Amino acid sequence: MEPRELSPRGRRGPSPSHLSASLTIFSAPPAPGLAVEVKVPMEPLSAPVGHTAELTCSYSTSVGDNFALEWSFVQPGRPVSASQPILYFTNGQLYPTGSKAERASLLQDPPTGGVATLKLTDVHPSDTGTYLCQVNNPPDFYSNGLGLINLTVLVPPSRPSCSQSGQTSVGGSAALRCSSSVGAPRPVYNWVHLGSSPTPSPGSMVQDDVSGQLILTNLSLASSGTYRCVATNQMGSASCELTLSVTDPSKGQVAGAVIGVLLGLLFLSVAVFCLIRFQKERRKRPKETYGGSDLREDAIAPGISKQTSVRADSSSGLLERPPSASTVTITKSKLPMVV
Repeated sequence: MEPRELSPRGRRGPSPSHLSASLTIFSAPPAPGLAVEVKVPMEPLSAPVGHTAELTCSYSTSVGDNFALEWSFVQPGRPVSASQPILYFTNGQLYPTGSKAERASLLQDPPTGGVATLKLTDVHPSDTGTYLCQVNNPPDFYSNGLGLINLTVLVPPSRPSCSQSGQTSVGGSAALRCSSSVGAPRPVYNWVHLGSSPTPSPGSMVQDDVSGQLILTNLSLASSGTYRCVATNQMGSASCELTLSVTDPSKGQVAGAVIGVLLGLLFLSVAVFCLIRFQKERRKRPKETYGGSDLREDAIAPGISKQTSVRADSSSGLLERPPSASTVTITKSKLPMVV
C-alpha cells in the first residue's frame, strides 16, 4: 500500500491551544539570584570577664557593590527588634558605633572574603546577651541572612551575705540564708557545720542549693555553732559564716528563780542589818533632860509676882507651903501719923 500524501487541510498537527499549552509547560523559569547563607555556632559561647570573645560568623554570597554587614546586640529577655548596633560595614568602610565601639572589631577587615567574625575585647558582665550577625547583598533576597549567637560573660561569685531567722530555742526551727549579688553562671550554695560539735542529724537539715537556704528543724543544743556557706561556679568560689546560738528556756527559768531567791536574801540581810544598827544607835542616846527654856508645870507666868505660899483647900487636908526667901510681903505701919 502506497502512502498517500495528505492535503494541507487533512494534515494532522497541534492545534493552537495545544501549542500554547506546551509552550507554557516547557518555558524555563527566570534565573534566581544567589541566596545569602549565614553560618554561626549552634552552641552558646562564653568568655571570662576581662578576656576577649570571638563571635564566629561566616557567609556565602557574591559580594557586590550593595554588600552590607551589620552586628547588633540584644540584652537578655528583650526581643530582637530592640537590638542596638555595634558596627556595620557598607560601601567599603567599617563603622563601629554604640557603647561597645571602642572594644568591637572584625577578625577580617574588610569582611568581603566570607568571614564576618566579631572580636570583643575586655568583656564586661553587661556584655552578656544575644548578638546578631546580618548580611545584606541585594538582589540576593532569598534568605534573611541572619545568625544569632548567645554570649555569657563568666564572673566568679561575689562574697555572699549570710543571715538567719526563726526561733532559736530548743525544739524550734531556724532558717539560714546565703546569697551572692554577682556571679555568672548562677552560683550553687552549700552549707557546712564547722567545729568539733556533733553535726545535726540529716533529717533536721533541709538545704536548697539554688536559693542558698538551709532549714534547721527540731533544734537542740547540739545545733549551736558556726555555719559556713560556700557559693561556687566554674569561675571560683566565695564564702560567709554565721554563729547560731540555741537556748534552753527551762534552764533560763531555773536560773531566773535562783537569781530571784538570792536577791530576796540579799534584801532581807540588808533590812536586818539596818534594824540592828538602828537599835544600837538608840541605846547609845543620853536620857532626855529639860533645858532652861523648857516650860515646867510649876512655872509662873511672866508678869505675875510670886505668892508667899500656896494655900490648900482646908477640906483637902493639904499643908500650906512655907514662904520662900524671895517672897515679898506688904504690911501696914502701926506708927502714929503726925499732923
